[in-house]
Amino acid sequence: MHFSLYIAKRYLFTKSRNNAINIITAIAATGVVVGALALFVVLSGFSGLKDFSLKFTNVFDPDLKAIPKSGKTFFLDASKLTQLENSPDITAYAPIIEERVFLNFRDRNSIAHIKGVQYNYQNVVSIDSILAVGEWFSQEHSHVVIGSDISNRLSLGIFDYSEPLELYVPTTGTGQITDPSKAFRRENAFVAGIYHVTDELNSKYVFAPFELSRELLDYKENEISFLEVKLSETANEKEVITFLKSLFDNQITVKNRVQQNDALYKMLNSENLAVYLIFTLVLVIALFNVVGSIIMMILDKKHNAKTLFNLGATLKQIRRVFFLQGALMTFFAGLLGLTLGLLLVFLQDQFSLVMITSSLPYPVKVEWQNLFIVFITINILGLFASKIAASRVNEGLLMSQ
Repeated sequence: MHFSLYIAKRYLFTKSRNNAINIITAIAATGVVVGALALFVVLSGFSGLKDFSLKFTNVFDPDLKAIPKSGKTFFLDASKLTQLENSPDITAYAPIIEERVFLNFRDRNSIAHIKGVQYNYQNVVSIDSILAVGEWFSQEHSHVVIGSDISNRLSLGIFDYSEPLELYVPTTGTGQITDPSKAFRRENAFVAGIYHVTDELNSKYVFAPFELSRELLDYKENEISFLEVKLSETANEKEVITFLKSLFDNQITVKNRVQQNDALYKMLNSENLAVYLIFTLVLVIALFNVVGSIIMMILDKKHNAKTLFNLGATLKQIRRVFFLQGALMTFFAGLLGLTLGLLLVFLQDQFSLVMITSSLPYPVKVEWQNLFIVFITINILGLFASKIAASRVNEGLLMSQ
């Protein structure tokens, strides 16, 4: 092994007398460097975009969200509230009432989700950070906070007391409704603030006081749609999920942030895998140059190989020389490509070399798992390429005149 490694290093770092061989080797090494750099930069860019996309949804998403296994609601009584308050793993919690609602303002209408929240909701989710105009409502007044898309659709601004925003929901119960005026329950409210996050979320929610929402939906005392929970920094997520399920006698399902956005995470992970496979294919094509370079080196060093064979070196040892040469080439070229990729990502992060808009730099994020993935991919493909090239050495080549 030491013999083969010594010869391989000599062949790799010593210029050949044949200038064409040197050029082919340089091209092969450059291809690996560029391939490693491109794969790492793309994965880092995608990681940055992933974090950038999730940053908006995480504004609305608590650490944990408890939803009923069946039906639309469940009950949160005083004894359960006490256990939640005494749990050291739970920093804050917020009962939620949520349902689809019909909005009407000056003959303009829209469909949204009313989200009834209590005063402690802001301890679970940092809602103040997304308020574009106005302020958060107090529980004592019939004020709401709406999304910017809802505001545009209804031509509705903040603190417009000339006419209230009307909220309608179908009347609950069974049987035929004989009086059309009783088909819907209605509450009036005024807009205290407008939030702005993404197009989808901006058109979805109307945040309202808890009691106003409960009266509109005719919910019973302690009846809620969801329970949102914020964990302490030292909390064990799995243990808290088990605690919540046992607290509600396994009548609820508890979702973490990933599960609350499982469709989005699946889409982002699928896109990440697709990008990785595409650029791995580019690397495979680049490594064909390594195969060609090693084969040319075999032909160039044929007389040296014959000498080694005649001196007692085995066929396996001579093959190992060229195998190690290719493996070392991909190792060092991949390492250089990763170093340049790290430098490029650092420069983009610090100096915003590439901009999406005039004020928004292209997001990037260095993740060590991406470094590991690129490095392992380069070396595994390099080993395969070197194995293919080294297999060209045979006894016929060594014994030919």
